[in-house]
Amino acid sequence: MSQPEVFIIESLDFENERENLFEGQIISQILAMSGKNCKYYYIRTERELKTLLKQFSSSHYRYLHLSCHGNRGSIFTTLDPISFTKLGKLLKPHLRNRRLFVSACSATNEALAAALMVDSKCYSILGPEEKIDFSDAAVLWASFYHVMFKADSDAMKYKNIKAKAQEVSDMYRVKLKLISHDKARSKGYSIESIGPRKEPI
Repeated sequence: MSQPEVFIIESLDFENERENLFEGQIISQILAMSGKNCKYYYIRTERELKTLLKQFSSSHYRYLHLSCHGNRGSIFTTLDPISFTKLGKLLKPHLRNRRLFVSACSATNEALAAALMVDSKCYSILGPEEKIDFSDAAVLWASFYHVMFKADSDAMKYKNIKAKAQEVSDMYRVKLKLISHDKARSKGYSIESIGPRKEPI
């Protein structure tokens, strides 16, 4: 049986490592304080990612969180660039009936959706639509998981994900994208932008 827990895989560049900017580690500590049994791993190569994705599958955890650098066509481990095409091949076998959270600048977009959502049976992908500072990303994700699990510690429903994503978008003024499985669409998925609403006067 699957477990409503988060499996975090993080990879930074050498400069981030020297500056101790381990966002995923911070998120894992916050989740532990909330009583969740998060798994956290740090990697530097594509080969390590392949190995850990197998562990993710066997863990039966429902939620995969990738924390790394990215752009509109790739993500990056410390030593290896991984195009969305390649990432799709790596992730698809492990995303069936699961949700993916991507903490990588500008990587949650149409290209990622096309690479990952088709034929994977992934429920959804959530991540930033634009460049995001480390401090904002760490606090945003910690807040998101905290309010999500406080609302329901046993499951993440689409309605709740969208509502809580809107809450943290408003709070930290960060644009997010929510990609979700949608059988009614010819592509098999839908994409929604979640941006900060106007602050009250």
